Amino acid sequence: MTKTTPKGDYTGCIVIDPLTRIEGHLRMEIHVENGYVSDARSCGTLFRGIENILIGRDPQDAQHFTQRTCGVCTYTHSLCTTRALEDAIGIEIPKNATLIRNLVLGIQYLHDHLVHFYHLHGLDFIDIASVIDADVQKTAKLAASISDHPFSEIDFEETKTKIQGLIDSKQLGPFANAYSAGGHPAYYLAPEANLLVATHYLKALRLQVKTAQAMAIFGAKNPHTQFLIAGGVTCYESLKTESLEAFYDLYKETSNFINHILIPDIILVSSEYRDWTQYGGGSNLLTFGEFPVAGKERDLESRWLKPGYILNKDLSKVYTFEPDKIAEHIRHSWYKGEEIRAPFDGVTEPAFTKMGDLDRYSWMKSPRYDNTVMETGPLAQILVSYAQGHTEVTRNMEFMLNKLNMTTDDLFSTIGRTVARAVECLTISQEIDVWYKDLVSNLASGDIQICEDVTIPDNAQGVGYLTAPRGGLSHWMRIENGVIANFQLVVPSTWNFGPRDNQGRRGPVEAALIGTPVADPKRPVEILRNVHAFDPCIACSVHVIDNATNEGRDFRIL
Repeated sequence: MTKTTPKGDYTGCIVIDPLTRIEGHLRMEIHVENGYVSDARSCGTLFRGIENILIGRDPQDAQHFTQRTCGVCTYTHSLCTTRALEDAIGIEIPKNATLIRNLVLGIQYLHDHLVHFYHLHGLDFIDIASVIDADVQKTAKLAASISDHPFSEIDFEETKTKIQGLIDSKQLGPFANAYSAGGHPAYYLAPEANLLVATHYLKALRLQVKTAQAMAIFGAKNPHTQFLIAGGVTCYESLKTESLEAFYDLYKETSNFINHILIPDIILVSSEYRDWTQYGGGSNLLTFGEFPVAGKERDLESRWLKPGYILNKDLSKVYTFEPDKIAEHIRHSWYKGEEIRAPFDGVTEPAFTKMGDLDRYSWMKSPRYDNTVMETGPLAQILVSYAQGHTEVTRNMEFMLNKLNMTTDDLFSTIGRTVARAVECLTISQEIDVWYKDLVSNLASGDIQICEDVTIPDNAQGVGYLTAPRGGLSHWMRIENGVIANFQLVVPSTWNFGPRDNQGRRGPVEAALIGTPVADPKRPVEILRNVHAFDPCIACSVHVIDNATNEGRDFRIL
């Protein structure tokens, strides 16, 4: 029987600042009427400024600055900037360079999607408080019923002991405010299911280290890889047999975890939270596609996952992506002016008013495509690919839909984003094996070229498109007299979390929150569940203010 999230009778305002278990600084201002969200404002509270820092610098240095935009997806920014410079130069790179870039980006996806489900989003579904009440034998039986991965009761007993020790010490660390002795009505999982996923949470902490190691085999270090240049990559030392085999071993361990632990866990959680197909709805989806065919780095249509967009949930028609239709709105952002600009002509002049301003309320701009609000991310990439008949995506999507007894309509939702992310993770994990074997085959045949010499033009402009684990990313570079004259980043979280645009239309996250039930305003887990589903890239304590009573409540949600 499907469970249903209850709602309370609260009317008032909830302010979560900062919203945690994310990258960066995000404030959510939520209005609730009779237990349901009636309005929402998404407020990015940190001025980035990278664009302004880059003015006047050597274009070849830009990637080292832009990858510091984020402490998690550093490689995606570095690659996107490099693609922008290559576009300005007008070159294609060696086939092996594209394969190596795809391998590193593919592992970045696996790392990010594992971290997202277990460490950023999972505590929105897992009731840590109930773990200590779980029957270990029943947990072992549950594990055996959903996966053939070998686990013993000792694994689950150790997790119980660790959680009990944290509770007894009153130092709960990352579980501090997921723990609630009285429980929370928005949590549905049985204690045994909570224990199972909590055990995998701890194992995934160790695995993310190994995915980082895999990236560093080619990238020299991680975060902030050092192997990219305009014209290809420079990791000749990584082409040795022992390095390639070390990468493959780490990849296979990660792939095994995805197949036998992550996917069964997501099916388990999504089945129990089936009613969350009713909340967090979206409509329009945009993706730039990803993973170029070797030798065609700049050809978006050649990508393994194709670009395109969907309007009004209609999967019968995928529209062709046209880059010149992207523009950024700033009417409700903390920037000077109101003019809608294409990114090549973008201006980043800060004009802060005040926190809590209802007119201008965020450091994020509001990108629009063809003057239309667009959501980007795994849901967009997977549904665009599915609608185009992508073989591997279709196979994995139908597997998940059949397991969950869901339709594609159900995916336009909070739980649907989690399911789509699982499909994307599984599909990419399978294709990494293909790229790796293609690279090894090329090297064995004597083709070891991984970079081309380039000349940086005195005057040019270029754009790099990349679909990151969080969604569509683009970097826009204009070069004048051999240096950067303008640089703009249009990132996934501005598409999804940007404020209202010049026409007053809410962004995807603001719109998705409307109608969300809130059972307890002091512990608004339902709001977090909706927001985390988008994987915001914006980072510890949370302050909630009740406008009706002016009462402040401090607690941590980690």
